[in-house]
Formats: sequence, C-alpha cells, structure tokens
Amino acid sequence: MTALDIIPDVTYPPTDLWSDEPPLESDLHLQQIIILLSCLELLWRERSDYYASGNLTIYYNEEQLKKRDFCGPDFFVVLDTEKRPRKSWVVWGEQGKYPDVIVEILSDSTANIDRNNKKILYQNTFRTPNYFWFDPNTLELQGFRLIEGQYQAISPNDQGYLWSEQLGLYLGIFDRKLRYFTADGQLVPTPQEAELQQRQAKEQAILEKEQALLEKERERQAKEKLAQKLRELGIDPDTI
Repeated sequence: MTALDIIPDVTYPPTDLWSDEPPLESDLHLQQIIILLSCLELLWRERSDYYASGNLTIYYNEEQLKKRDFCGPDFFVVLDTEKRPRKSWVVWGEQGKYPDVIVEILSDSTANIDRNNKKILYQNTFRTPNYFWFDPNTLELQGFRLIEGQYQAISPNDQGYLWSEQLGLYLGIFDRKLRYFTADGQLVPTPQEAELQQRQAKEQAILEKEQALLEKERERQAKEKLAQKLRELGIDPDTI
C-alpha cells in the first residue's frame, strides 16, 4: 500500500456555477445597474484588473450551496482580478476574493434586508470595504466604510456625494440617478453622454474654424477696401 492509497478522496465544491438571481424588480433597478456598470467600464476602459457586474450570484461557501442561501448584490466591483465574463462569482474559485464595493438598489420588498441582513453579511462575512444603498424612488443614499471590522457611515461632502476610496470616485445623485463623480467633482458620463460630448466638441471645433475663416475673409475684404480707397486718393497702399 502506498501513501496515495490511504489518502481519502477529497470532494471540492464546484466552481462553474450559474447565477441564480430572481428578475429585477423594476425598470428603475435595471436602468440604475446599467448606468453604474457602463459608466465604470467607460471610465476604466484601459484597465483589465477588475470585475464588475450586477444582479449576479456570489457563492461564498459550500453550506450556502446546500441551503440554497444565495446572495446576489445589485451591483458589485472586485479589484485586482481578471476582467472576463463569468456565470457567477464563486469565491473559492477566485482566490478567496470578495467584492471591494457593493451597491444595493432599495425597493419596498428588499429595503429591510439590504439595511440589516445584507449589511451584516457584507460586514462580517464578505468584509467588503465599501457598501452603499440607494433608493431610486425616495433618493435615499447611504454609504459605509469598513473600519476595524465594523461599518461606519461615510460622511457626505458639501455636494452630498459619498467618497469610495476603493473606486477613487464619489457616488452621488444626478438627475434622480446614482452616478459617479471624480475627485474634483466632475460627473462621469455614460457612453451616450460621452458620445454626445464628443459630437458637440467636434461641431464646436468646426464652427470655430468656420468663424475663424469668416473673420479672416472679413479682414481681407476690409484691407482691400482700404487699399482701394487709398488708390483713389493717389496713394500707393504698398508704400504705407
């Protein structure tokens, strides 16, 4: 009998698991998740060291699989990982990594769970550094920072924005939506807004070029008119 013969079979929990989240509760939830995801992807388009998703199951222990006690944040970001498509986020298949930032979109049916049960889970089990919740109806926005194992409320700045040191961005409300803002308070655009800004910038550049050409033509005409007047007075404009 060899040493290999006495080693018991070890069963590892699977890592290739499909997400098992219920449908989103409203169009507001869907729109908000799309905004958070698409804005971050545009802002971080040169980066490949993060993973962001929404309404995707996070599997974090084998007991959870047995009880089917799944947890899928409305939106989350994991830093220092590979940016690639996934069926779900399986912690034991991702080097034990949990989300660095979580955002829950509140609704009448989930608000109490998001404010209590999930807050405890994200604090004690996930140990997620930044946790936010946002109510798209009442516009309630709250954020927490993990300090010595306990969530402490994030104080808003003068504009009411909450700083996420994990993202290096503020989260705040603009046009009744939860949006990102840069450290100097600039709104991070959606892809549609960025495209519109680029188009407007191009149109403005064309307009400025046309105005410059028009002004140059006006100056030429004025100069020619003055030269003509001088000739009529018997003065050679080239000698002036």
